[in-house]
Amino acid sequence: MTPGSSLAAELGLEGLRGATLTEVDAAAALQHRVDRKYLVPLDRARRLISCLADSHHVLDIDRRRTTSYLSTYFDTPELGAWRAHVQGRRRRWKVRTRLYAEDGLCRVEVKTKDGRGATVKYALKIPAAEYGRLTAQAAPFVDAILDRAGVPVTAKELSASAEVRYVRAALADLEHGSRVTLDGTLSCHRGDRTAALDPGHVLIETKGGTRPAPADRLLLGMGVRPVSLSKYIVGQSLLTPGLPDNDVRRLARAHFTTAANPVPLPERIPAA
Repeated sequence: MTPGSSLAAELGLEGLRGATLTEVDAAAALQHRVDRKYLVPLDRARRLISCLADSHHVLDIDRRRTTSYLSTYFDTPELGAWRAHVQGRRRRWKVRTRLYAEDGLCRVEVKTKDGRGATVKYALKIPAAEYGRLTAQAAPFVDAILDRAGVPVTAKELSASAEVRYVRAALADLEHGSRVTLDGTLSCHRGDRTAALDPGHVLIETKGGTRPAPADRLLLGMGVRPVSLSKYIVGQSLLTPGLPDNDVRRLARAHFTTAANPVPLPERIPAA
């Protein structure tokens, strides 16, 4: 059984109606959004999905209800993106290449915060073979977005800093435009070290407007509170020696384990 099929079974995704990628994207134009994150035990995540079954569809691609994600994050030698986040700066940013493993699709993505604190994401499709690099095609795109956001960093200052891998299920309310993602088998990799999320938990993100969505209200009713947690920030905080202690690291230590040897890694690009 693959990690994706195992996660789908553990979450009870077979009980939801399926939706195509086009339907999910049309229902939730989420380039400008507010994200809320929760670390949730698997039993509560399954209960949440059961409660959302009447209003939400699950992304279904050729009868596959999860997708394996690989994300390489880029940072300056001084870890400017990491420091902007942990120091709570208004102009926070992230640059990454993301590979949707089963589909062989790849994008370079730039995320920034606007003046109201909402996340704004921009993406450019690139060849899967360019995953993990900022090529001549990607660099001008990155430069333009960072410049527009007032971030004084260019692509030539960035290098691959860490990789994050996980399996994701995506739920969408097709009528009201909110979305929920659930990430399991989450691991962060830097050099020869790995930090992995406790397999009994998933990271849930709700993505929508400024008002809490039904999923947020259901989680609060289960006693689950939002956390400030970025996959990249967790990875750097746990795996990079010498970084100052911070709230993210203290939270991550309660839910992540670190190892000197990386776990076996899946193929990045499926065979043609």
